[in-house]
Amino acid sequence: MSTKKSAAKPVKRAATQPVTAKDNFKSMLIENRVFKPSAEFSKKARISSMAQYKRMHAESIKTPDKFWAREASELFWQKKWKKVLEWKAPFAKWFVGGSINVSENCVDRHLTNGRKNKAAIIWEGEPGDSRTLTYQQLHHEVCKFANVLKSHGVKPKDRVLIYMPMVPEAAIAMLACARIGATHSVVFGGFSSESIKDRLHDCQAKIVVTADGGYRRGSLVALKKNVDEALRDSASVERVIVLQRTKQEVTMQDGRDFWWHTECSKVSAACPAKGFDSEHPLYILYTSGSTGKPKGILHTAGGYLTGTYCTSKYVFDLRDDDIYWCTADIGWVTGHSYIVYGPLANGATVVMYEGAPNWPEPDRFWDIIARLRVTILYTAPTAIRAFIKWGDEWVKKHDLSSLRLLGSVGEPINPEAWMWYHKMIGGGRCPIVDTFWQTETGAIMISPLPGATPTKPGTATLPFFGIDAAILDEDGKEVGPDQGGKLVVRKPWPSMLRTIFGDTERYKSAYWGTYKGIYLAGDGARRDKDGNFWIVGRLDDVLNVSGHRLGTAEVESALVSHEAVAEAAVVGRPDEIKGQAVVAFVTVKEGYKTDAELIKALKAHVGKVIGAIAKPDDIRFTGALPKTRSGKIMRRLLKEVVSGGLVKGDTSTMEDLSVLAQLAASNGKDDE
Repeated sequence: MSTKKSAAKPVKRAATQPVTAKDNFKSMLIENRVFKPSAEFSKKARISSMAQYKRMHAESIKTPDKFWAREASELFWQKKWKKVLEWKAPFAKWFVGGSINVSENCVDRHLTNGRKNKAAIIWEGEPGDSRTLTYQQLHHEVCKFANVLKSHGVKPKDRVLIYMPMVPEAAIAMLACARIGATHSVVFGGFSSESIKDRLHDCQAKIVVTADGGYRRGSLVALKKNVDEALRDSASVERVIVLQRTKQEVTMQDGRDFWWHTECSKVSAACPAKGFDSEHPLYILYTSGSTGKPKGILHTAGGYLTGTYCTSKYVFDLRDDDIYWCTADIGWVTGHSYIVYGPLANGATVVMYEGAPNWPEPDRFWDIIARLRVTILYTAPTAIRAFIKWGDEWVKKHDLSSLRLLGSVGEPINPEAWMWYHKMIGGGRCPIVDTFWQTETGAIMISPLPGATPTKPGTATLPFFGIDAAILDEDGKEVGPDQGGKLVVRKPWPSMLRTIFGDTERYKSAYWGTYKGIYLAGDGARRDKDGNFWIVGRLDDVLNVSGHRLGTAEVESALVSHEAVAEAAVVGRPDEIKGQAVVAFVTVKEGYKTDAELIKALKAHVGKVIGAIAKPDDIRFTGALPKTRSGKIMRRLLKEVVSGGLVKGDTSTMEDLSVLAQLAASNGKDDE
């Protein structure tokens, strides 16, 4: 695959859909604040200068086989590969002929390298209970549960669906599956029975691993009950293993349902780690995408582990004495890659927290950081904006001086939220790694390296090693600085998805159908004069206003930069004159009036920051925005609301269904 700036070959489109260069959206939001790594941080960092980054990145692009072979060699392989990469676009095989056990790399190898008695997982439940598992204890639990799965007939490549709260047993179940070659599919513990049923139907799981329930904002979540409802229409599931977490009353079906603790008491803790082919299916993770129809993203063992191991090591600059906390749920890809597989492969100490960030008070995160002396915090922009809304006083109650590195994940972070995170949480001393990646990519694709990269608020900065990222126009030509286009990756990378489970044609058309042999990320982006990548929104979220194409993320960022605004979501609605009108949903901070004066001020502010073309036509104030349970704003549902139609999209992933009802009930128009 070429890295030159010549045009990529677009896939042919129907004659009724002409595309031209003018279809690229325009980027107007410019950020000039630059934060260089401190000399003290750089001196100790794994990547300590831009010169080192550029040298290693050039090597990883020019000679990827050499680069990735060196990184993969730091893992334990039961049989070494014969070939680093076999690429027949769009299908990749990495470390061909190699044999590896993912569980062995995350657990067993730390028993002989001095980490046996090191904390692997420090867990805190929402009610305040806690546990710490050393690597030796984690090994014991993983082996026992792997034997439980085997005793119930689970064999390599069988699918195991995991539907659990954020407890250590969720990670144990994943690692146990990996140990015996079963393919796990984790469903977030906040999803409904319908979501479970859809995923069971698609992956045909043999076993479900769940719990009686979990805790969320002081309430009990009925996990086992949801599983029971989902299983009414499932023919594939033979057994259900149930962890006793809350001790709430549940129905146990004879011959099908078994208690975790009872089954573990019947088996030994000896379960040798067998090697599996590098391309052995490790897990299937479902992502709804913009259409609402779930896609089963398939990741395989060797390449995925290499990617998550390498990115964890360099992006988080992991050291042996770090206390690392990724606040995501294990049900999302962030939890897979940066709670379980990446950090544990590095022998890190990982914090897991079961509950909500504002239970029992809005300072729960800061309390955990202060008590556990967390050194690395990796969280989402939507959480950061919620913290801003709740007020600085909750942060100021706690000593956050243990933090040395901050991270952002999930969606683009607006510059003002970045600045608050930097000043209020990092005390102005902690580098921020604003990471861009996807369920499909498996691992981080674009990110600062904290000891090397000068950062600007709001940009993910530069591609990670081995990532040949570019921004192309509709004709496949690479665009110039500050010109918008489609974000693509022109070379395969180890942690990339291998297919959509059971739907190869959808895999080819969704990700490789726009430019031949090139991965389409589905995001609009631009690069500034320094080469930094700015993600400006999903391609299907781009607004077309009076012939100008604008990225929603930029308009949202302009709104949030106003002192009154905590969070904003921007969508377009059909307009006879403009093509699309800009509609903004705005949540304000405590103490501000949601009146006509604020509407006028916000419109003027957007006009000043971006330009008159981006001024919202409608501004709707709302106490909350519709979000997935991972915290992403569901703009596709907002589009349906503003278009005046009924919400027909998939809402099974929503955190709070009442939010949509409130938005739909409002008249929607502002007073101007």
